[in-house]
Amino acid sequence: MYHDKGCLRDAPVAARLRRMGAKSPDGAKLYEAALAHLARYAATEAGLARVLARKAERWARASGEEGGEPDEIAAGLRSARAEISSVIARLKAAGVLDDAAFAASRAKRLTRAGKSRRAALAHLAAKGVKGAALPEDPERELAAACAYLRRRRAGPFGEAPELKILAAMARGGFTQEVARRALRLDREAAEALIKAIEA
Repeated sequence: MYHDKGCLRDAPVAARLRRMGAKSPDGAKLYEAALAHLARYAATEAGLARVLARKAERWARASGEEGGEPDEIAAGLRSARAEISSVIARLKAAGVLDDAAFAASRAKRLTRAGKSRRAALAHLAAKGVKGAALPEDPERELAAACAYLRRRRAGPFGEAPELKILAAMARGGFTQEVARRALRLDREAAEALIKAIEA
């Protein structure tokens, strides 16, 4: 499309529309897009549904900028949105998309990074995992608290003020009991706990 002065206005729009195709994304295109996304990123059902919805919306926006008929664009967008749930169901049936496996993997990574069970549950809820089953494990929580302290260079790993660290740990979802236990550990015991969760 050109401005009234004859300059190219938005060349990327035309290129984007050619890549996506002039027709609205159908089930096959959305399935391919989902597989391409899952090849690069771990995703939940809700997260993948958002990705596919954004793809359909980008097609609609690009079609609108190219001068497509608004009624046809709206119908294509509705059709694409309706296909998303069947694409998600197909991926779940194939075992490619598994919220429980995502939750277990992400919770383990978050624990190693020094996040509490509560923080991990909040993270999973934000990713769209409903009712994630993370068992309460006091030793794992203590190890996560030690990893947090190592990252903050506090407790057995440094000289940060205790009250300040206790407040930060409380904001991070650790109970006061776990936080105080972690602060009282010597460096060697804290390192051993951290190694146990990294294995």
